[in-house]
Amino acid sequence: MTTTDPSPLVPLHRLHFDEPGPPRLGELPGGAPAWLVSRYADVRQVLSDPRFGRSRLYAADAPALSDVPDLVNNPDLMFNQDGSDHLRLRRTLRRAFTPRAVARWRPWIAAIVEQLLDRLEDRPQPADVVEEFTLPLPVAVISRLMGLDASARDRMRHWSEHAFSDGSHSGEEVESVLKEFSAFGAELLAERRRAPGDDLISSLVRAADDEGGLPEAQLVSLVCGLVVGGHDSTMTMLGNALLYLLGERPESWPRIGADEEAAGRVADRLIHLVPLGDDRGTARHAAEDTEVGGVVIPAGAVVLADCGAANRDPAVFPRHTRDDLFAPLEAPTLSFGAGAHYCLGAWLARTELQIALHRLSARFPGLSLTEPAETVLWRTGTTSRSPQRLGVRW
Repeated sequence: MTTTDPSPLVPLHRLHFDEPGPPRLGELPGGAPAWLVSRYADVRQVLSDPRFGRSRLYAADAPALSDVPDLVNNPDLMFNQDGSDHLRLRRTLRRAFTPRAVARWRPWIAAIVEQLLDRLEDRPQPADVVEEFTLPLPVAVISRLMGLDASARDRMRHWSEHAFSDGSHSGEEVESVLKEFSAFGAELLAERRRAPGDDLISSLVRAADDEGGLPEAQLVSLVCGLVVGGHDSTMTMLGNALLYLLGERPESWPRIGADEEAAGRVADRLIHLVPLGDDRGTARHAAEDTEVGGVVIPAGAVVLADCGAANRDPAVFPRHTRDDLFAPLEAPTLSFGAGAHYCLGAWLARTELQIALHRLSARFPGLSLTEPAETVLWRTGTTSRSPQRLGVRW
């Protein structure tokens, strides 16, 4: 994730989405053909139907999805597995991220939030809320869950910049860092096998041993995905949420701090409406001819499921409630996907966002931005974009 010229980039809550319509033929960034799917029901079908998979996207004859190597397009990543291979990996983590498990974590997540807010309060104004809050919070949470030491936390940003490279790093540089990162993941697994604890990696090792036969490369990729993905997405959500709330919805800010339940509905609405990045579709491969929304998508085709457009489908999400931050969602959001690849960390991300927004507003009801959104410098990556810094006063 690197700083880019802000002029061509708009805040993610201002992205334009075309009206959802029937599946149509388009193309991938490299020019290869792909089917674009944008209506809510159609996107949900593509994400849930096992005939649309991920693993075939990485076959030798498949069109490239990225110009440089990155973690997102690593075939060993759990997200890029299908069928029984995917299910076996997913079973190693499924119990760790249930709503009941995350509910047990709420007290210590809230304690981390309060510690960071204490530190922010002591900083001279204006302060950078990214450096002081939106970045260190998810890093601290995933570090505690995984039992990572301070040296690993310090390297997370470096790993993330390359694991989710936006193309500004050379392929050789990215490959070198990913090898270093994989070596860290392999050593972390080995350490937990030698001396297991009560952390998430130890649970993963025990579950993998019970499952049996899981390739080590897939376990290493799973660990690396948890390390960087576990903090990058939440950091991105929180930074973009604050840019929107403080910049364009300041009238909502005091209510978020006064009512934690209302803050949860705001978190749901923001996750639903503010994308993580500029990527307009999650890719799938059609294993056979399949009808979607009255259109037959042929076997072998690449399909881009546009979750952002689907989340704005007026047939499901009426326009008159779209901007009501405190209204419950009319249907499940597709921001975390659907079906077999639904994001395991969804409940944790939602919980962190709710607690963070609620307590930040309660402690700083007069919080305001010191610079307009148009001047933001962006941290960009393969799948995410968020403010590099946000100056605030209170």
